[in-house]
Amino acid sequence: MLGSQKGIPRDQRKWRGENMAVRLTTPLSEKEILKLRAGDIVYLSGVIYTARDLAHMKIIKEGAPFDPRGAVIYHSGPVVRKKENFEIVSAGPTTSARMNKYLDKILDMGVKGIIGKGGMQPESFRKYRAVYFAFTGGAGSLAAKSIRRVVEVYWLEELGIPEAVWVLDVKDFPLIVGIDAFGNSLYSNHR
Repeated sequence: MLGSQKGIPRDQRKWRGENMAVRLTTPLSEKEILKLRAGDIVYLSGVIYTARDLAHMKIIKEGAPFDPRGAVIYHSGPVVRKKENFEIVSAGPTTSARMNKYLDKILDMGVKGIIGKGGMQPESFRKYRAVYFAFTGGAGSLAAKSIRRVVEVYWLEELGIPEAVWVLDVKDFPLIVGIDAFGNSLYSNHR
């Protein structure tokens, strides 16, 4: 059985059309995360941080340039335009599986959410009580519409635009819970 909520087996909850749509604001708490189930729709607001391969390596080696407790990391290398300020033109997800080798160390720092495409190792999300949010590949302009502004950027000179850590203020970023904090995964349960 995939878990239960209020005594209703997860598979029956799904058959009954009981996936939730919720609004969350970062930083995320464990209490909020434990209410989510794979398949739920989430509209995320607040600050998120982009990180790809090089940023993950640097975060593990040197520490995060932001407070990781309750943070959400977005596996994305955004397309950025510089006018008076930075503007995100497109921010589609990159394949998250490339970051599996860093996942336990990142979640152990207190990160509570990862956004990406393709899924990751469910057992890590269960172990650290964190959640994987799925965003559709090829929809980078949709993601950009949810980004209100660039708050800050870390390691731009050293890593370059796609690999830098972009601090983004988002509003109602549309996501689906791909892997919940109980290890239930849309990727393994629906193949």
